[in-house]
Amino acid sequence: MKRILIIEDDLDIAELERDYLQLNGFKAEIVQDGLQGLKKAVTGSYDVVVVDLMLPGKDGYEIIKEIRKTLEIPVIVVSAKNEDIDKIRGLNFGADDYLTKPFSPAELAARIKAHIKRYERLRGHMAAYEVIQYKGLEINTASHKILVNEKEVQLTAKEYDLLVFLASNPNIVFSKDHIFDTIWGDEYCGDTATVAVHIQKIRKKIEKDPSNPEYIETLWGTGYRFNPA
Repeated sequence: MKRILIIEDDLDIAELERDYLQLNGFKAEIVQDGLQGLKKAVTGSYDVVVVDLMLPGKDGYEIIKEIRKTLEIPVIVVSAKNEDIDKIRGLNFGADDYLTKPFSPAELAARIKAHIKRYERLRGHMAAYEVIQYKGLEINTASHKILVNEKEVQLTAKEYDLLVFLASNPNIVFSKDHIFDTIWGDEYCGDTATVAVHIQKIRKKIEKDPSNPEYIETLWGTGYRFNPA
């Protein structure tokens, strides 16, 4: 049974989420404080974290940021903050999805199922490549460490997934649509423009010259390709 952690200070909403998720075969637990929620998230072996942004003790943005230092599990924001800037900020901190209150509990359950399925598929694919090495770049999929010329670099969850996906399929050109479908999927509340944004961020972290990249090449009008040469 998949375990879901709900970090939400509104008990009525939290209980609605918990009850509906349990009806859908999940084991769900509620924490109403941000600090306690973060502690449980990083030590409790959960499969998905559902987090509000406005919380006592520690806000949702900081919780997501701290989770992403050690965990790659799906994180879904459920918040009353409905401005685009709030959504963009949450996703940039490492959230996988964003639902605005009021929301359908059926939609939350569907998105959780989709993210678990996608996460397990990606993990299964990456398990075949314990260490990926190309001219100064080393990706250890067991420890999730990225080294560039023996120096560790930090990537967000989605940056990591995107880099591993491309590096696991060298010399293959993938369109933005294909990459978006594989890494984010149909349930994600965004568009393919996020692919270019994430690739730009990855290049800044792993390339000597991000404007003239060695690893991730752009094929204008077609997509992106990882160059192992």
